[in-house]
Amino acid sequence: MNTSYSRHLSQLRGRGLLPGTVHAVYVAGSRVRGWGNAGSDLDFYVIVEDRWPGPGSSVAPVALRPDTITIEQTRVNREQWDVQYWLDSQVDQVLEKVSWTEFETNESAGALLTSREVDFLERLAYAVAVTGADWLLRRRQQMQRSALRSILTSRSLHNSHLFLEDAVGQLRSGDVESAVLSARLALGCAVQALLAENGKFAQSPKWSARQLRDTPQDVLSFDEYWTLETMRGYTPENPGRWVEDVLTVCRRISQSVRV
Repeated sequence: MNTSYSRHLSQLRGRGLLPGTVHAVYVAGSRVRGWGNAGSDLDFYVIVEDRWPGPGSSVAPVALRPDTITIEQTRVNREQWDVQYWLDSQVDQVLEKVSWTEFETNESAGALLTSREVDFLERLAYAVAVTGADWLLRRRQQMQRSALRSILTSRSLHNSHLFLEDAVGQLRSGDVESAVLSARLALGCAVQALLAENGKFAQSPKWSARQLRDTPQDVLSFDEYWTLETMRGYTPENPGRWVEDVLTVCRRISQSVRV
């Protein structure tokens, strides 16, 4: 047991939020990663064998069997705790979606993953076990050996290309406002592809800048990215120039990133 979180385990148990038998309990999310702030939630993952019929639970959809997970929320000493209950069999299914067999035989492998499932896998990399450290280590190693990097890189490149094509067509037709919005989306996806290639899988756009700053690579400097992201070069008189600058960077990333 991780002694720094042993108190948290007893708090969960005292609130009736911990089943009698679990495979593992671990914490993850922005606070554990060192990215949190005073208002950030503390995210717990409880891995169980059977469905958890908690006292005040809600459910969230996943593309698995069963097709929901259970979520509990509680406040402890002014902290918001979010507790997700995943079946061990659901974890098996998520890892199967990112197997090399799936990637090599299914061109749409990336479409199989929901955002919640990607978050689950991404957090395995830095989660801290409260109990069940062996389970967490085994699942982390499975994730690291999987095709997750290739699947997310490929998916983001594909999406960037779609938005890039939209922006080009919109710019040519004079629909400049739509071209600007499509270019922003293309840039976000291209940066996600660059990050995924380098093993950074957090999908929320709010973490893109932080991840890119922490990623050694020579494709896109942080200053160049931030200039585009904050639209520093955009002018209402010539928005097309900013769109072209973005598309140039997207193409460079697409040509440099390896799936």
